[in-house]
Amino acid sequence: MLIKQRKSSELSENQVTPEKIYLNRRQIMKGLGFGAAAAALTPVLKVGTARAQPQVKIQNSTDFADGQEQTPFDDVTSYNNFYEFGTSKGDPAKYAGGLITDPWSVKVDGLAEKTGTFGIEDLIDFTALEERIYRLRCVEAWSMVIPWVGVQLSDVLSKLGPTKEAKFVRFETLADPSQMRGLRNPVLDWPYKEGLRMDEAMNPLAFMAVGLYGKQLLPQNGAPMRLVVPWKYGFKSIKSIYLDRSLVGQGRWTC
Repeated sequence: MLIKQRKSSELSENQVTPEKIYLNRRQIMKGLGFGAAAAALTPVLKVGTARAQPQVKIQNSTDFADGQEQTPFDDVTSYNNFYEFGTSKGDPAKYAGGLITDPWSVKVDGLAEKTGTFGIEDLIDFTALEERIYRLRCVEAWSMVIPWVGVQLSDVLSKLGPTKEAKFVRFETLADPSQMRGLRNPVLDWPYKEGLRMDEAMNPLAFMAVGLYGKQLLPQNGAPMRLVVPWKYGFKSIKSIYLDRSLVGQGRWTC
């Protein structure tokens, strides 16, 4: 009689996750470290600490930086412009750790078939994440080569069904004085706003990031979701998108 010895790495059939649970987006997010369990770790994440960073499942990776050396993780997470937490480069890493990113909702209005308030899991397909290695350029004459994780912005917008009259997409960053000490400084007209023409937003290179270096996006880098537009300067890659006053018509705001 032949007896098969099951290896410890092998799963039995009764250990397979039921299809109903697998297809639940919230369960998938939690499994990838984007849910409440991971959010509970956020306040203790500090500069340069890769510990407790959930790994992200990536479908594929593409290098758009021509093989340039990637900027070290510690530098990417400690040298940031995020004025909502302060104007010094080290302020975001120092003060953004307590940013609450779960739950997170995005309001969409304007010229689209689907408008309203959406959870991040309604906009981002966490089963189709890919890695894009882009060179982020700043008007201050510095740059970084960063492996972002996310989905194409066009995939997000397509879910909303922009009408043919829509010419622009306008984004806003969260502006919460209770969490963002930098809002006390009128260095900008808060909340921070950025926009793209519709053809730019639908360009396959425009990217909605939810992670970097195969890990969950940190608050100082724009958690839980930020734009990455590689052919424009960094200030166009708006962080912590909270209010998406989207799909604006010609010459007028619809919101």
